[in-house]
Amino acid sequence: MNLEARLGTLTQTAGNIAPWRPRLYAPVEPEQRSALTELLESGAVDSVHDTCADQLAELLSARRPDWRPDADELASAVTDHLGGRPPAEYGTWAWYAWSRQLVHVLPPAEHRELRQSRNRYKITAEEQNLLSRKTVAVVGLSVGAASAVTLAQEGVGDRFRLADFDLLSLSNLNRLRASVADVGLPKVVIAARQMYEIDPYLDITVWPEGLTEENTDAFLAGGGRTDLLVEECDDMYLKVHVRERARALGIPVLMETNERGMLDVERFDLEPERPLLHGLLQGVAAAGVKAMSTREKLPHLLRILGQDEPSERLVSSLVETGKTISSWPQLASGVSLGAALVTDTARRLLLGQFTASGRYFVDPGTLIREGAETPLAPAEPASEPTAEVASPPLLLPPPGNAGATLGEEGTRRLVAHGIQAPSGGNSQPWQFIAHDEALDCRIDAAQPQTLLDFEGCATHLAIGAAVENIHLAAEASGWACHAQYFPTAADPGLVCRLTFSSAADVPRPALFDWIEHRTTNRSPGPVRPLVKSHAAALTDCAAESGARLHLVTERDQLDEMGRVLGAGDRLRMLSPQLHREMMNELRWDPEETRRTRDGIDVATLGLDDVDLAGVRLARRWAGLAFVRRIGGGKAFEESAGKALAASSAVGCLTIPGKGSHAFVNGGRALQRLWLTATSLGLGFQPHTSLLYLFARVEGGSETGLDATETDVLRTLRTRFTAVIPSKPDEAELMLFRLSYASPPATRSLRRTVDSVLQFGGPPSRSGA
Repeated sequence: MNLEARLGTLTQTAGNIAPWRPRLYAPVEPEQRSALTELLESGAVDSVHDTCADQLAELLSARRPDWRPDADELASAVTDHLGGRPPAEYGTWAWYAWSRQLVHVLPPAEHRELRQSRNRYKITAEEQNLLSRKTVAVVGLSVGAASAVTLAQEGVGDRFRLADFDLLSLSNLNRLRASVADVGLPKVVIAARQMYEIDPYLDITVWPEGLTEENTDAFLAGGGRTDLLVEECDDMYLKVHVRERARALGIPVLMETNERGMLDVERFDLEPERPLLHGLLQGVAAAGVKAMSTREKLPHLLRILGQDEPSERLVSSLVETGKTISSWPQLASGVSLGAALVTDTARRLLLGQFTASGRYFVDPGTLIREGAETPLAPAEPASEPTAEVASPPLLLPPPGNAGATLGEEGTRRLVAHGIQAPSGGNSQPWQFIAHDEALDCRIDAAQPQTLLDFEGCATHLAIGAAVENIHLAAEASGWACHAQYFPTAADPGLVCRLTFSSAADVPRPALFDWIEHRTTNRSPGPVRPLVKSHAAALTDCAAESGARLHLVTERDQLDEMGRVLGAGDRLRMLSPQLHREMMNELRWDPEETRRTRDGIDVATLGLDDVDLAGVRLARRWAGLAFVRRIGGGKAFEESAGKALAASSAVGCLTIPGKGSHAFVNGGRALQRLWLTATSLGLGFQPHTSLLYLFARVEGGSETGLDATETDVLRTLRTRFTAVIPSKPDEAELMLFRLSYASPPATRSLRRTVDSVLQFGGPPSRSGA
């Protein structure tokens, strides 16, 4: 046989056979295993592709993103997953007759799980499961073929109906994803093959005769109504006819035209009386279009395409069609864009996230051109600390003499020491009014109410700490200081009135010298046990102040406390109000830090560039709302665990009693304890938000917390109390970690004395 005859024989054989659906064999079934053996013995298989073990390894790893197994551990996990079955008998063998390849794939559920694992969380597992129950019909497989393949690739739909009468020509390869070996094959066959090569478990029906009047209803509703129609016909009559039937059946329609990224959405499922093609046909029905000549259809076609703003290349194409070009031109870039637009819109439509009808343009020529550049925000400033390089010394007034007064300057200096006290989120919730040899310590009325400041506990704690600083500073300068709490019952904002008297014999308090050195230390520090003498000194300090200190030093208890605090951090980050309050505390750049002189400068958090980027990413609630909805956010638990792992101890300071008076006294005890820790070279970092949330839940005031958050807090309270027992007659003041970390390089800024201190008159807040 000569070459021409031989080639003719082979060409005829190939042309008569156009398989498009793979044959699947599950070796676990005896009959299918036997059929697979027969296939292998027939000589039809040119190659076997078996990466099933690798797929299983990837699947098991994908299920545990934090798992870092070595090769032996991973191989052992695969063996365990197989459960004693030979690898060749696991999953499915897919026989692709057109390529003569036999491919080993995972079972259906595992194949889909792994193949779609990189969709998370652009698409949640719940959404993916919903999409897998959808049927999509595609008519017209030029633009439509790319859409069908992309829909299958993204998992938007599991059952597909493909209709097109046309065969692939060489000129189609300017935009269709196919090979020269596919020329002459039906377009429905090519599309179905490509989709099955992505997912052999799809359910695809092909209509190689194309769409006709006789088969339209069967195409749209046979065996169950399709959930979405993607219409990409060239024939204007079919465009109208299939829409009439889709509207009658309540099926939404998408159409992308390969012209300026134009996408039409017609929600016939929601708008059963909606005019076809947005009314652009002016009431012309399919029967009327059928009777039109090609010339008569042109005005209607132009209206459909939007004749008012055609692209310059569309105009030339319309003029030259039939003259210098044979048919309507399309580009691969436009087809790819169209597939993306159809798939994205289809996904949101089928999930109920997009309900509108209308025409939309995603025109690269308009969006990406000179002069249309999107202005970019400047780079985030470097996380350099914004505290002054050298703060002025906090000079004390001279020692008091009999009959002398502090004077304004002396009062300023005492207040300057007072405001070095800690406060939640560095809120500095105090105002001071000096008059008649007294200093009133008031709540700053301009302070916002927050969930963490339950019944003002954090505010009263901070003012108590400031009072203790002033008391120490007064004694160091030779003045006796007398404190009267809540002197006026009718004025709860007046927390404490301090009066001073000259007392030369007052001993200089040792803790005074540490006021300027006390700061929050977030550095991890070396892992060292807490020195027993240091533990004793702290415990004694608390007792002398009328408080009680519970220290946790056992490593297993520290680890559990890290997990509890981490869960609390996660809750705080994923609660809308708590997140908003936390973000309001942070100061994101040096200018903001210097302007407000309060809050927490992000540069003082001690974060590396990666963690700092994460904090900035979490700044916006919109992204975290989705994280909360999918039950995510485990990453927010890691910081506390790391901090506790590097701690020498965790302490919880409590004091007898409840209410405002207890917290003011507790603030004084806390300040003495913190100064003592500083004098011992111990780093001190508060972790108190959980305590105040516990108090809010247990106090019956759950405003701002939903039922889920409340349940989480109750569970965490049980775990917390198992490590640090609580007493019903005590107020929990502060939870903190201790470490032997080096002092931090900077401390938070404070508002100026003049902004928090007034002489006489009503309290006010200026310059804050």
